[in-house]
Amino acid sequence: MTNVSATSEKVAIRGKLFQAALKALKDEGWTVERIAGSGKASVRRITKGKLAKVVSIRTTQDQWIAFPRTPDDNAWATLQDVDCVVASSVDDYDNPQFAQVHKIPGDEMRRRFDKAYAARKKANHVVPVGRGVWLSLYEKEANEPVSYVGGGIGLAYPAIARVPLSDMSGDSTSQATADDLGDDGATEAPLTIAEAKRRLALSLGVNESDIKITISS
Repeated sequence: MTNVSATSEKVAIRGKLFQAALKALKDEGWTVERIAGSGKASVRRITKGKLAKVVSIRTTQDQWIAFPRTPDDNAWATLQDVDCVVASSVDDYDNPQFAQVHKIPGDEMRRRFDKAYAARKKANHVVPVGRGVWLSLYEKEANEPVSYVGGGIGLAYPAIARVPLSDMSGDSTSQATADDLGDDGATEAPLTIAEAKRRLALSLGVNESDIKITISS
């Protein structure tokens, strides 16, 4: 996971992604409001006429999103109580120019997280309660590596909006807490072999095909 508080630029992008999600919902005709007493700052109620939904807004600067398990390990914190997840992601990891905003049905998101969790447990991964389980928005779902199970949800549910980050204000402190911005309970996203090769190739100025990675335990 990108350390979203590492630099002032990262903090600004985080705020812009959140604002882009709000803009995308409003442009679709939704009225967006906080839910008093919900205890979930990232959760909003959206209404359009007689239709009302509860949504969780998540932001990501590495194109992975996370939800933690509940303390009793029987459900997903925050995710369990929403009708929809609005995921606002950068378009490019290294040079973000746009926010890509996706709206995913809650049932589908829960199904994918359940599938991912079961696969990781079966593979004997340690998933501490309260820590985030991560899913990739844009990596196609695959059985190997196990971190790809449940992924690709941003491909299955294309962006409803592509918002220039330059159009958004970078001041998030007056509007949103860390939980607002989708950081509650999240820990580091898994670094895939493909992503490691991509970053090394950029750093070394070589082709990704020239990068060979060997893992031993």
